[in-house]
Amino acid sequence: ISQKFLFIFTMMKLRVQLQCKNLHEYLRELSPEILDRLYNHPATCLAVYRELPSLAKNYVIRMLFLDQPLPQAAVALWVKKDSQKDHDECVSVLAGLRLWHSQQLQGGLQGYILNPVFKDNLRIALLGGGKAWADDGSTLGPDRHARDIDSLDRYAMERWEVILHFMVGSPSAAVSQDLAQLLVQAGLMKSEAGEAPYITSAGFQFLLLDTASQLWYFTLQYLKTAQSRGMDLVEILSFLFQLSFSTLGRDYSVEGMSESLLTFLQHLREFGLVFQRKRKSRRYYPTRLAITLAAGVTTSSSSSSSSSCNLPSTPGAGDVGYIVVETNYRIYAYTNSELQIALVALFSELLYRFPNVVVGQVTRESVQQAIANGITAQQIIHFLRTRAHPVLLRQTPVLPPTITDQIRLWELERDRLQFTEGVLYNQFLSQADFEVLRDRAQGLGCLVWQDVAHRVMVVTPQGHSEVKRFWKRQKSH
Repeated sequence: ISQKFLFIFTMMKLRVQLQCKNLHEYLRELSPEILDRLYNHPATCLAVYRELPSLAKNYVIRMLFLDQPLPQAAVALWVKKDSQKDHDECVSVLAGLRLWHSQQLQGGLQGYILNPVFKDNLRIALLGGGKAWADDGSTLGPDRHARDIDSLDRYAMERWEVILHFMVGSPSAAVSQDLAQLLVQAGLMKSEAGEAPYITSAGFQFLLLDTASQLWYFTLQYLKTAQSRGMDLVEILSFLFQLSFSTLGRDYSVEGMSESLLTFLQHLREFGLVFQRKRKSRRYYPTRLAITLAAGVTTSSSSSSSSSCNLPSTPGAGDVGYIVVETNYRIYAYTNSELQIALVALFSELLYRFPNVVVGQVTRESVQQAIANGITAQQIIHFLRTRAHPVLLRQTPVLPPTITDQIRLWELERDRLQFTEGVLYNQFLSQADFEVLRDRAQGLGCLVWQDVAHRVMVVTPQGHSEVKRFWKRQKSH
């Protein structure tokens, strides 16, 4: 081969699968120093403990009041042999979160001992004591503008829906430049020079999630940028965990907060996680969104074996079961929600709008425009199916096959090429050289494509190094 390695094809990932992590998956990616600092606050320890698997919780409670390490063999006897897999998973979780450490016992045996900082602060969280987690507003006197729970719930959803409206391009929705930049950095929207941001494939998947999952995913994206904003990650994480243990409808004081936390509080205010009447107000009210944020984060993502968010079978906000799809490509959306109407408009042309129903038409142009923005045909079909009117749910299949098949065909018109990463081999000096190397690549299972007539083949990047070593050995012989 005169020029064996010419170039590497760039892999183009046409469809982005929305990825989010649960609380433990996120914490395990943090450095040991940050984790140890996080465990200095009882609220963090209690939040982490609350999300542990049931068996791991049992291990922690058994060791919470032990000052000496336990032999690993003794801990292994706490479960039956047929539950060994669950035991190994718990050991991995507890070690990955630095909740316990391995320590050598007398005689050379290995044992487990709880992280002393985590152990002491979890004791405080469970048994009481220590400093107050947050300053309540009692020192400020009664609030003349107190908010009840209903008004806080309305405020939280209004603020959160402004963000969702902005994502779907509603002209009346306006967010801060900082928030718009965060949506772009998170991959939920895309911005090109001189144009307004528009929704991406990941953003459309994000809109299909329930509100709790949306909040947790969005919070993770914010935390990724915290240090670049000059914020202390440990400080804002601890504050988030404190909010999750707040009392709904109760006000809290901002006295003693650092400038970094006050800035973070303003961001939470824009997200709808806290209510603060004015920017300079000395008290704030946590909303239901903040209180439930860290309480069920593992339910908003998949299990530890997969990090992709699960799309719920029903929408998380707005009307449920409000769309009727007809075989003539007409869509009838029985809703007053501006957000739901904007979602339908992402892949259809709106024809008429009445007080309680909107009529749209699925066309080749509207679907291909949605696909050009990164939305897939499967996502459009999933959206229509999960929001189908009860009348449609009584028929099988729920959506007319002519509609679903045509949407997929319109997508195939755009996506006629499939891109695969690989390494190109060509310019073989003889047919025998080509066949020897081709057979070796086939034997390794890394051959992607071959053209025998022109002596050209492509192998996977993973198999390239092994094929390269094989050819060097062949030449030396």
